[in-house]
Amino acid sequence: MGYKLHDSLPKVLSNLFPYEFYFRGYKLHSIESFFQGIKFKNKKAQREVFKLSGLDSNNIKSAQDYNWKDDGKIFFMGIPYLRDSDDYELLVDELYISLLQNPLYVDSLKKVGDKYILHAMGEVNKTETVFTRFEFEKELNCLKEYCIKYK
Repeated sequence: MGYKLHDSLPKVLSNLFPYEFYFRGYKLHSIESFFQGIKFKNKKAQREVFKLSGLDSNNIKSAQDYNWKDDGKIFFMGIPYLRDSDDYELLVDELYISLLQNPLYVDSLKKVGDKYILHAMGEVNKTETVFTRFEFEKELNCLKEYCIKYK
């Protein structure tokens, strides 16, 4: 998996790919815009980050003064979540499930077939990232199995 790989399938399954979908009433332009947006405490700023896609949302993180790593809290529309909590994990599960609104994403997951989706890049420590490479693999592989069976 990786946005910068040469094959198209890893790119279209990347969090950076510009899929549009709705999550809890907010239009997102990529999964990455969610993960970057939750680093902002300010709801208005967060909504602006949600309008960005992929790499743009990844680069905007320097525009805020809150560092979620200091206290392990991220925010979604003013609601704090501890990074290493069941509530946060459920929020992320719901986020990925909502991406199934996009038929191109569903088709891409199905195209993987019986192969295991592996993401060899990224952090493994939850205190260093809002989404580890292992969490990413879990989400995609679970969704892939669901899409193959039911979609």
